[in-house]
Amino acid sequence: MQIIKTVSAMQGMRRGRARTACVPTMGNLHPGHLDLVRIAQQHAGEVVVTLFVNRLQFLPGEDFESYPRTFEADCAALEAAGVQTLFAPTDAELYPEPQVFRTLPPPALADDLEGQFRPGFFTGVATVVNKLFNIVAPDVAVFGKKDYQQLMVIRQMVRQLALPIDIIAGETVRAADGLALSSRNGYLSDTERAQAPFLRQTLTKTGAAAGAELRAGRADLADIEQHACEALRNAGWVPDYVAVRKQSDLQSPSAQDSEVVVLGAARLGGTRLIDNLELSL
Repeated sequence: MQIIKTVSAMQGMRRGRARTACVPTMGNLHPGHLDLVRIAQQHAGEVVVTLFVNRLQFLPGEDFESYPRTFEADCAALEAAGVQTLFAPTDAELYPEPQVFRTLPPPALADDLEGQFRPGFFTGVATVVNKLFNIVAPDVAVFGKKDYQQLMVIRQMVRQLALPIDIIAGETVRAADGLALSSRNGYLSDTERAQAPFLRQTLTKTGAAAGAELRAGRADLADIEQHACEALRNAGWVPDYVAVRKQSDLQSPSAQDSEVVVLGAARLGGTRLIDNLELSL
């Protein structure tokens, strides 16, 4: 596996190469990331994984400095998975001057849900992904569904900026007890780890209740969402939101919508977990 750390070297590889897929990551890789790599390998002859902890998407007081950085283990895992190229720039290499030009997602998509509780987060995500796309110039890029709203932002950015990149969604990879794999799961204590699947269980119950309401022609789901938040609080969590939205644009569903997604974010101890559940009614 070739490890590239400069923008100029990465851009120099683009000429005359095979169809390329990109898998953007922040490192601290787990089996969910490697599943995205396997999906990428099905869509292109070459896979470029990017590894960069992007300070633009961290709010003051969040875990940018303490975010797990496991470069050697990540390299070993990627090489074992058959990745040809790792692009791992430093912060100074990717942002040699203040990044005053930003990619600004539409407020209707980016300022709700995650964006409400992490203002500016999706501007940071869209800016770094747009920049990485310009450097790597992939034909395909793969993102996981666990970060559902992020996937929607990237899809809309690619469509509206007419970037010649196919965005492929990878299903959420879960532990045996249903917990969505995440780099931040490592922050959980043993007791918290045992409690963590409750978020998924809550979303499942919320989806069943919301589905029954929508099938009955009723689209006022506020009480169901509030009940889910109360269930999390009663179990010792601090919920940010539980919401039922349309899969197509993450807006509130009507009684006629048959493709919805239940999204949730909550803190367990000092760890913030997110998850979602797609439903076809």
